[in-house]
Amino acid sequence: MRKPKWLVKPLPDARALKRMRGLLSDLDLNTICESANCPNLGECWAKSTATFLILGDVCTRNCGFCDVPAGRPAPLDIHEPSRVAEAVRVLGLAHVVITSVTRDDVPDGGAAHFAATIRAVKNACPKTSVEVLIPDFSGKSESLTLVLEAEPSILGHNMETVRSLHKRIRPRFDYERSLGILAESKRLAPSIYTKSSIMVGLGETEDDVIATLKDLRQVDCDFVTIGQYLRPSRENVPVEEYVPPSTFERYRQIAEELGFRYVASGPFVRSSYNAAAALETTDGDNRSACGRSRC
Repeated sequence: MRKPKWLVKPLPDARALKRMRGLLSDLDLNTICESANCPNLGECWAKSTATFLILGDVCTRNCGFCDVPAGRPAPLDIHEPSRVAEAVRVLGLAHVVITSVTRDDVPDGGAAHFAATIRAVKNACPKTSVEVLIPDFSGKSESLTLVLEAEPSILGHNMETVRSLHKRIRPRFDYERSLGILAESKRLAPSIYTKSSIMVGLGETEDDVIATLKDLRQVDCDFVTIGQYLRPSRENVPVEEYVPPSTFERYRQIAEELGFRYVASGPFVRSSYNAAAALETTDGDNRSACGRSRC
């Protein structure tokens, strides 16, 4: 399908791209911006921000929507956490998002590596808030605990799509297990915000989307983002619909009425897009309510 006018983006700043690629190359780091062929790469890199991809750049699962290569990953790099921290320091990030490939080949799914990266960033940049977007760790509570003990500001795990499409789009993930990750995070660490994201345009109905939003609120998920699925390559599942901006606005209103603390909904919204806004909005509300942050 031809992309509608609301999905046209200006060309990125070539100098900003070169500068960011140089830093990432020097530190031997990956970003989901490049690995997932994100349409916001130019905008984010021009602002000197990126979402870091840890645990390598090869995934042990092969989801229909994702452009990250699947296969046999390399061994974990024990020096990667310190290099991520150095990039955060050099870029002067006030908020950083760290995500990963899925590593079913590692006993803890890479949870200890996540924890080490969170701690490395906190040690290097104490004022930087850290958001992690984790895989499901095959549902292992002990792996989730490792990550939460490092005290990220936000624990994210994406539903990605609605219940009826889950097995087709994410065949090695489980809808209920993903909900369980968010529920368990709240049980183990109530003070850590939880976040999830869904894509639309994959063939879901509006009722499907609303049902998924309600499921997320049932597990007390704090933040949600909703964006348009864009097919990264011919090997990925096709786009079924380009959802108009008016529908995204309706989803935003519905999500806010359901009680999410922060909602971002729009064609180019991604789970890590403008990620600092969730904390800024929520902590601002908390300060106005009780005179301090996070009452």
